[in-house]
Amino acid sequence: MKLSRRRHLAIAAVTVGALAFPGTAVATQPATSAPVAQESGQVAPAATVTWHLVRAENPTQDQLEAYELITTAMNAAVTRYNDLSDLGKSITVHYDPSVPTADGHINGTIRFGNRAYMNERTALHEISHTIGVGQSGGWYELSAGGTWSGAQATALVRQYDGEGASISTGGGHFWPYGLNYDNEFSQTNADRHVRVVAAMVADGM
Repeated sequence: MKLSRRRHLAIAAVTVGALAFPGTAVATQPATSAPVAQESGQVAPAATVTWHLVRAENPTQDQLEAYELITTAMNAAVTRYNDLSDLGKSITVHYDPSVPTADGHINGTIRFGNRAYMNERTALHEISHTIGVGQSGGWYELSAGGTWSGAQATALVRQYDGEGASISTGGGHFWPYGLNYDNEFSQTNADRHVRVVAAMVADGM
């Protein structure tokens, strides 16, 4: 995956946050301001996905090890989302050993529990839930009947897999390219996952 200027900025933001606030891995939040009218032909700034990890004040060795795995996974996933889409989300991440796997919520929270799921594949998958997969009103409307009905995501999957391809939905998930299991992960599938999620948002998710 090409290391873009945007990726350099995302990683730098996390590094600066970590230095400024010991004990907390922080991705800086986008500044909020009043909307600015765009001149003809001017492109509006792209949204970005940002995140921060909630850390214990005096972490145990178990927590420190988990924080390191989660940080690596989230940095990779957020960089990929920012490189390949204009989606925006502010995400708060927790390490919670009571969580059997990992989970993401549309309110912008992700919890990691099991070490086996502290990887980029899981982080990409859970970020998609924070964006609306399996949770937004638009998701339920467009996935009714078990097949995604949105034109843009469907057209994209047909570009990847042929004219007869479709996106299946169920249990709050989608496939192909939903990255529901580790054996689905590859660099190509990870890129396509982000692009399909962005197309779903464009469809109205």
